[in-house]
Amino acid sequence: MRRTRPTRSPLLYPARPRRRPKARERLLGLLIAVAAFALAAALIETGSTPRRRGPLAAVSGVANLAAVSPAGLPLGIPPLALHGLASPTEDPLHPRLPNQPDAGLLFNVETGQVLWQRNPYARRPIASLTKMMTALVVLKRLAPTALVPITKEAVEMPGSKVGVLPLGKEMTAEALLYGLLLPSGNDAAQALAAAAGPGVGRFVEEMNEEAAALGLGCTHFSNPSGYYNENNYSCPVDLAELAYAVLHQPLLAKIVASKTAVVPAPIPGGKLFLYNNNPLLIYNYPGADGVKTGYTEAAGTSLVAAAKRNGIWLGAVLLHCPSCGTEAQDLFNEAFAKLYGQRLPGEPQIPGGA
Repeated sequence: MRRTRPTRSPLLYPARPRRRPKARERLLGLLIAVAAFALAAALIETGSTPRRRGPLAAVSGVANLAAVSPAGLPLGIPPLALHGLASPTEDPLHPRLPNQPDAGLLFNVETGQVLWQRNPYARRPIASLTKMMTALVVLKRLAPTALVPITKEAVEMPGSKVGVLPLGKEMTAEALLYGLLLPSGNDAAQALAAAAGPGVGRFVEEMNEEAAALGLGCTHFSNPSGYYNENNYSCPVDLAELAYAVLHQPLLAKIVASKTAVVPAPIPGGKLFLYNNNPLLIYNYPGADGVKTGYTEAAGTSLVAAAKRNGIWLGAVLLHCPSCGTEAQDLFNEAFAKLYGQRLPGEPQIPGGA
């Protein structure tokens, strides 16, 4: 009995001999590929189209584009699976905020459900929200008890500072993390980055590597403090993921939920008194437990906030808003009441404009 050869699909096994494409055909194919990639990049840049989370991206019908971070690194899987994105008309909540942020997101920290969104993929400068990533990378490189030198570059940093860091002395990484996240010290950011990098340049590279590992596809860092805005940006979706990572790191979760802190320091008296500038914590919003504020002229006032009440944990990202504290309060109040059946606080905790 003669054996027959199995049928071979022409889709898997093209007929031979294969014709080599002509130069004109190769050029046309290259031009189409370049145009498709440029279109996809433009759509992601403007925030008008969501990106797929995973090794491949499908943007506006363009498939099989490598999903890489703005630093050119392959994206990992985000820690929180957000769902309901890019469908604002289907959001469970449609708040009437008196002062709309430029971009924002309200989400359930535990389930990933998006409750409200506004330009969720829009890239914007993020000022000191940058320090959330700085803190995460520091704890990957340094133990909380590690001693960090206070350098001349740290002491001379402009913008918001702890302000009394002693030049040439050493402080623990944990003490400087409090200085980084409560008063948003640019001096603390510089000192920590120089020690953990080693060197600030290498540290910023690690910030971008960590962003890619967390699947942050519209985030790029150029400095550890956020004081300089050039090439330092993110979007609400990525900042929600970053907040989730911070809130699930035990030491950082403790720090960002602290209204005040007293840390050891080699200064007269031996103690440094620090105060959080998060308006939800300042005004004792019920259940507030983080996360970070930010301000520069380019970024405007920005806030990543979180609050947990009766087993419900909500997070909010608000970028470039005139009164982030009151807007976060309004979002949380409406979500807790309308979506989770919780009673509203008797009086607004945060005054208008805060």
